[in-house]
Amino acid sequence: MARAVHAFLLALKDLPSPRVLRILLQSLALTLLLLAVSGVAIFCAARWALAHWQWLGEAERDMAGILIVLAIIAGSWLLFRAVAIVVVGLFADSIIADVEGRHYPAAASQAVDVGWRQNITLALASLVRLIGGNLLALPIYILLLVTGIGTPIFALFVNALLLGRDLEAMVLARHPGRLRLDRPARWSMGLLSAASFVVPVANLLAPILGAAMAVHMLHLRARDE
Repeated sequence: MARAVHAFLLALKDLPSPRVLRILLQSLALTLLLLAVSGVAIFCAARWALAHWQWLGEAERDMAGILIVLAIIAGSWLLFRAVAIVVVGLFADSIIADVEGRHYPAAASQAVDVGWRQNITLALASLVRLIGGNLLALPIYILLLVTGIGTPIFALFVNALLLGRDLEAMVLARHPGRLRLDRPARWSMGLLSAASFVVPVANLLAPILGAAMAVHMLHLRARDE
């Protein structure tokens, strides 16, 4: 965990980089646009479904509408994380190349080019893992609702595992011969990144911070070894 915290602090220092700031603004604009479109699409689809469920009475439709809105609000964090991680996946190579070039020039000189097709593949793979992992955990989420706080804690644990894997994959795409992080290190990295998505305002920076943190985690480990 200590190395993950150190890598996170180094990632914070990378934010003022002009290239990182430019990527941050581009990815943030695209993320918010896709998030808005997704939210409107889900809401419209829900309203259409309610309007065509003839077996529901007026009171039942109102109640179902309220439940759908509450579900959208409750799932907004997951939706934002899904959209954000896909968008950042498209810009991942540029972010990683910038951080490596300034901090780890020897590693940057040995990196392989990652084309846009591979970036898209990595982004879609992250999305599939996110949806699949949370669907598998859904029964436990529901069971833990009675605890009040158990569901968000378990969701943080699950998404830390998923996010750690995704962030590591972004860096290893440029360094296919590198050894993977051990599970505790990967989970610690994922936990800090997943926790960043929960904090207002910080969640807007979380995807970029996570990518930069993954660079530091893998190269610091290699330097120590």
